[in-house]
Amino acid sequence: MLFRPMQKPILAAAPLRPAVILAACVAVLASALIAIAPARAAVEIQKVVSDKGITAWLVEDYSVPLISIRFAFEGGSTQEPAGKEGLAKLMGGLFDEGAGDLERKAFQERLDASGAEMSFSSGADAFYGSMRMLAEERAAAFELLALAVNKPRFDAEPLTRIRAQLIARLKARERDPATRADIAWTSAIYGEHPYARRSEGTAETLAGLTADDLAAFHSRLFARGNLVVGVVGTIDAETLKGELDRVFGTLPAAPRLAPVNQVEPKLDQRIALDFDVPQASLRLAYPGMARDDPEFFAAYLMNHVLGGGTFSSRLFTEVREKRGLAYGIGSGIVNRDYSSALMIGTSTRADRAAETLAVIRDVVADMAENGPTAQELADAKAYVKGAYAIGNLDTSMAIARTLVDLQVEDLGIDYIERREALIDAVSLDAVKKAAKRLLSAEPAVMIVGPATGANKED
Repeated sequence: MLFRPMQKPILAAAPLRPAVILAACVAVLASALIAIAPARAAVEIQKVVSDKGITAWLVEDYSVPLISIRFAFEGGSTQEPAGKEGLAKLMGGLFDEGAGDLERKAFQERLDASGAEMSFSSGADAFYGSMRMLAEERAAAFELLALAVNKPRFDAEPLTRIRAQLIARLKARERDPATRADIAWTSAIYGEHPYARRSEGTAETLAGLTADDLAAFHSRLFARGNLVVGVVGTIDAETLKGELDRVFGTLPAAPRLAPVNQVEPKLDQRIALDFDVPQASLRLAYPGMARDDPEFFAAYLMNHVLGGGTFSSRLFTEVREKRGLAYGIGSGIVNRDYSSALMIGTSTRADRAAETLAVIRDVVADMAENGPTAQELADAKAYVKGAYAIGNLDTSMAIARTLVDLQVEDLGIDYIERREALIDAVSLDAVKKAAKRLLSAEPAVMIVGPATGANKED
């Protein structure tokens, strides 16, 4: 029994509100999962198909009476019409602001009474939603989620308020060097592709968005044909089928998505942004590798040695440990539906930017030419195998998110079971080949900082 009344001789304890119980259950679950994290790597995933054809991956877990659901609709900010940037982000802020016949106050009161936590967000390639609820409040929580998914209201008052908040946030950041750098970087790398657009929108595009725009965007994206679902918790497959149909069963069969072209990042260019700041920021972009490429794990392990391993990586050792040029530095393979790239980023003293860049280029060149050592590869394999459960399976919502990601990336329902064998099978020669393939190109380089000689590579 998780909760007991306080032992008072006269006064009975006040009843616990669902939101308080949910918070306590989450805390208990988090503590339990820390203790059993290694065992989470052996999660049993069921494929559940509802009567109306909604597919979900389910992990039953009765350790704590919670249910977590995560879902994604293909098509995020890349589906925004030109001139209506920020549409997906604005829509994401309005799903708990009224739905169906419930205006904002009534909807939020019922959501609070159920103790459920609901959120929506947009990415470049997908629109995401999630909810965490107490098992005993399942019916009320799923009813509210169904209203939000199928019948968002987009009423004038919340639309005006949320839009004003987004515009105020944009204006507060418009002179921020990091924001300006992001805009310049994506424009230089992706050109006219939708990835170069500002997913948060601009003050001008947000100001022009209407409830009709939101309703049209919602009707195009939210459909059964581009939906993936992950569920974890105290619910069995048969019960879940009914809830899936209740939440998603009446959506249109197919979305109406605009075609999006593949794009190769524009490399071999130099971008300099002049800001009078004490530190300079460096970014480099090299070719990437698609998630379904047969050599992906070889590239992933190579990147771990290069800069993905943080404190153990070559970049960290050479830039931070040996020379003290930066507090931190890292690299990563960035995969999107229509593009991929290997990115490196760091910040350093403005007067040492050129030196830092030169060290990075030397480390990359050596990796491209010689690859990692056998010991570096062995250490990388051990780390990426051991860290997976902690990073992806440590909470019920993390597991639900992983279930969705595995479906989005089409990795197979048995991927978690196969993952270690896939990593172990990668040879040193394959990693060296991946290093040469990705790191031999001339990268795109951006330096953000003072207009001094530091912005000139020796």
